[in-house]
Amino acid sequence: MSYLQDYIKVNEPKMMEDLFSLIRIPSISAKPEHHDDMMACAQRWSQLLIEAGADEAIVMPSKGNPIVFGQKIVDPDAKTVLVYAHYDVMPAEPLELWKSNPFEPEIRDGHIWARGADDDKGQAFIQVKAFEYLVKNDLLKNNVKFIFEGEEEIGSPSLEAFCEEHKELLAADVILVSDTSMLGADMPSLTTGLRGLAYWEVEVTGPNRDLHSGHFGGAVANPINVLCGMLSQVVDENGKVTIPGFYDDVEEVPTAEREMIANIPFDESKYKASIGVKEVTGEAGYSTLERNSCRPAFDICGIWGGYTGEGAKTVLPSKAFSKVSCRLVANQDHHKISKQFVDYMHSIAPSTVEVKVTPMHGGQGYVCPISLPAYQAAEIGFEKAFGKKPLAVRRGGSIPIISTFEQVLGIKTVLMGFGLESDAIHSPNENFSLDIFRKGIEAVVVFHEEYARS
Repeated sequence: MSYLQDYIKVNEPKMMEDLFSLIRIPSISAKPEHHDDMMACAQRWSQLLIEAGADEAIVMPSKGNPIVFGQKIVDPDAKTVLVYAHYDVMPAEPLELWKSNPFEPEIRDGHIWARGADDDKGQAFIQVKAFEYLVKNDLLKNNVKFIFEGEEEIGSPSLEAFCEEHKELLAADVILVSDTSMLGADMPSLTTGLRGLAYWEVEVTGPNRDLHSGHFGGAVANPINVLCGMLSQVVDENGKVTIPGFYDDVEEVPTAEREMIANIPFDESKYKASIGVKEVTGEAGYSTLERNSCRPAFDICGIWGGYTGEGAKTVLPSKAFSKVSCRLVANQDHHKISKQFVDYMHSIAPSTVEVKVTPMHGGQGYVCPISLPAYQAAEIGFEKAFGKKPLAVRRGGSIPIISTFEQVLGIKTVLMGFGLESDAIHSPNENFSLDIFRKGIEAVVVFHEEYARS
């Protein structure tokens, strides 16, 4: 066992105690009633950064939730790594599907079980503990800055303005993020691309009040029926999005990259079994791995209206609502796509109802060159910690602020994530492997050592 592994083993009880103190704070950015929890979590992070060895760690205001900034400058002439993470988490509902309290973390079967165990408190903690090891053992040869925000799960609406205002404070050579996933516990991978995102709420209004479905059904348009009919037109029988102009700027996947994707070890039977489906579906002519990483997609994220309580109520509702999103790929501009969707919804809306489409948030896609020295340092870190060279893969998720960093700060980002599909982020029973947590710390330590030398 190496000195680093021994250090992790000896200090793990304290690490878990500190991580759990963060997880117990229900920092749910989507719910206004958790406003005080956002500040409490930011303050706790600032305390932990100081304890880890930062020269300073302060809670700074933004237009929304507070932002934590910390730094340690070992040499003004040395390279600087800016570590980004988010301390907000998704709502935990449906609570009845959790096997334990989502905000009272438990260790079972070698995993931490809680909301935020992976996304992103657990992964952010990997970064901080690696930093702590380097500082305490006088091994840190590059400067490190930290920026932790509390609005990533709602699209980071305040962070771009914060970056614009504090460019000098955030100046760095590269940004390091642990908020992505690997192909498998025995299949380490580095994310080289992310999809962009556009998100809307659709509201359909029919009669001026809820009506008796017996007296009015068949004679008055039902907003739920209309909404379902409209949304069903957005994707055709071949899995293609039908919004006019939607594919105009889509970057076609190069043949060489499609061949690389085809060589990624992938068991479709296990994939289907892991999520409990009999068959996969999607855009015709593309594989599952291409569909969920290199191609755009449309999804209905939620739909509601009418009576949903216990028993029966024969009602023709006045309103129906839906939240929908598109995952976008390289070159697709989320502002342009947002307008195209709004126009399309109005164009297919029947005159029997009123339709309102409200854009909510969005972000651009991102690609990281594998020739980047920081990327290559991350490769070495993974190889030393996991015993094999990581695969370079694009992922289907979106972290809108990553493209903003490049546009505003002019800095590339290395996505050094350690999550797994089985970690169930955004779902009940989110969890994070302790074994991967330990290896993650090793990988990040090696990253800093290699990057400082590069």
